[in-house]
Amino acid sequence: MSAFPEPGHFREESEALGRLLAPMQDAGFARETLFKRWTIDDILRHLHFWNGAAAQSLADAAGFAEFVARLRAELPRSSLREIENAALAPLRGRALLQAWQERCGELAGRFAAADPKARLPWAGPPMSARSSISARLMETWAHAQAIYDLLGAERIDTDRIRSIAHLGVNTFGWTFRNRGEEPPARPPHVRLTAPSGAQWRWNEPDEENLVEGRATEFCQVVAQTRNIADTGLTVRGDAAARWMAVAQCFAGPPQTPPARGTRFKAG
Repeated sequence: MSAFPEPGHFREESEALGRLLAPMQDAGFARETLFKRWTIDDILRHLHFWNGAAAQSLADAAGFAEFVARLRAELPRSSLREIENAALAPLRGRALLQAWQERCGELAGRFAAADPKARLPWAGPPMSARSSISARLMETWAHAQAIYDLLGAERIDTDRIRSIAHLGVNTFGWTFRNRGEEPPARPPHVRLTAPSGAQWRWNEPDEENLVEGRATEFCQVVAQTRNIADTGLTVRGDAAARWMAVAQCFAGPPQTPPARGTRFKAG
């Protein structure tokens, strides 16, 4: 059973966000971001809650099934955000930051020791351990964007975002089916420039059905942290344009991407 890189990438992405927040005092965590008016506390609670769920899905399938059943029973009465906040209500500010960081380290270690092909239960369809920790990497990276934006900080991405780009490409068909639409028959060719300058490609070459540009911007679009119009991505063809208008690489009901000009780094 060999190690796989995604747990290390998750750890590194989490540590980068931890370094950004390290100087912040308790009051700063109550500041609202441009993501649905969530505070930094809200974002960390959301990540901490679902990191715990991922850990349970790896270690205790029966316990995880009970967790999902309780969650579904509560959802008609409370929003998911209310459930997350209630579960972690005593934690805020620097205490929340510390708890989140400790769990991130534990989660990365547990997944590093797991079989990447092991099938794990989830709130949606089961997935492999590799996909599960890749999803945690994507969630951390995506939600952290709102914090980087609020603080006016420029994030320096590395090639660890390849897992996020790959997830974005793989959810092409699901994006449409999740919205009750038939996916286009031919997925676009995706050609991205990695942070390192490497070239990443997916799907058959097609200059008339294409998404091309910086991998960071592609990941921002599929994770819905930027509107496609606020990026420099090249989009050609109807299938590519339809996809990039609503792309969604995360689970859950269909979400509307942010409107043009509404998600940006503070000047």
